[in-house]
Amino acid sequence: MPQAPSRITYLLQRYTDKTCTKEELEELFAFIAAAENDATLHHFMEEEFHRFRADEPLPEVDTESVYANITKTKTRRIFTFPRVAAAAAVAILIWWAQTNKTTVKQTTAQQEEKILPGSNKAVLTLADGSTVTLDSSGNQIISRGNTKISQQNGQLLYSAGKAAEGYNKLSTPRGGQFRVVLPDGTKVWLNSASSLRYPTAFTGKERIVELEGQGYFEVAQNAAQPFKVKANDMEVQVLGTHFDIMAYADENTINTTLLQGAVQVKEGNETRLLKPGQQAILKSHTFTVQEADVRKVLAWKNGLFVFNNMALPAILREVARWYDVEIVYETTPSTELYGGGIARSLNLSNVLTLLEGNGFSHFRVEGRKVIVLP
Repeated sequence: MPQAPSRITYLLQRYTDKTCTKEELEELFAFIAAAENDATLHHFMEEEFHRFRADEPLPEVDTESVYANITKTKTRRIFTFPRVAAAAAVAILIWWAQTNKTTVKQTTAQQEEKILPGSNKAVLTLADGSTVTLDSSGNQIISRGNTKISQQNGQLLYSAGKAAEGYNKLSTPRGGQFRVVLPDGTKVWLNSASSLRYPTAFTGKERIVELEGQGYFEVAQNAAQPFKVKANDMEVQVLGTHFDIMAYADENTINTTLLQGAVQVKEGNETRLLKPGQQAILKSHTFTVQEADVRKVLAWKNGLFVFNNMALPAILREVARWYDVEIVYETTPSTELYGGGIARSLNLSNVLTLLEGNGFSHFRVEGRKVIVLP
């Protein structure tokens, strides 16, 4: 098996330390771009991966995924987790940046204003129809009648009321997310372009809320008062559990994923009981239950985009909601699949550069439009 030369090791280390000269960078790019060096790089990546994994565990990255761009497999993969700073990841990123077309870089570099990632922001609509703007910085007390609500550190907190005084609605815009602790202590994380409607106090035989978009729930246990979530045509009933519901209008399925406890999903006369780690998919009034990719499902809550053999349109729908942009296609999207992960804290131009690096499509950004090119 070929051994990685000391020169390439030296150059990659210089790049990682940001001490490369212009001449050394050119030498590094030329080495990575040369097809005859693929085997040497593959072996070098393997050694680096195992060395870094021995020093500090990496976040769920396997060697096959890391090498996929080097070996040009059909399903190409991208990884930009913040802690993956090994020379292997660096080499792949350099290779993408220097050997693929850079349409997105040229267009986004001309923009004066970068499109930033989403943040904690929402609008609270109270029972009387008035609205309150929420963000990550404000701390405020909101009172209506006997209902006491406070905003603290990017989340909304309700005090337990004895009588319901109507319904409140928490709505996140595109490019926003927010958390709320309901009057019974149930915690809900709302993804971008989502809303949750709920009473100011749970006083009946059931606790019922209505979801649009995507939300992650940690339900406070109360066996005498079952908790129900209504999402479009689906109803999820629980006693005390952790689960995620994805019910966006622009997706063709409604997905319920169970992390802990037990839930029953219902649509019409059809019901399914889920166990932890399972996902119920509702499509055209038909349920399918399968093992869930929990890492993918919870990625948004953990600050990541995670792709698991996903087509470009599905990925760009997530991107559009988080960065509040419109996707316009000037070409038929590639059927190739993506896998891996990208931090949601990156600017839009960085995300598009990484996607373009796979060579499936190119992008042009005009204002808040992302145009997909051949």
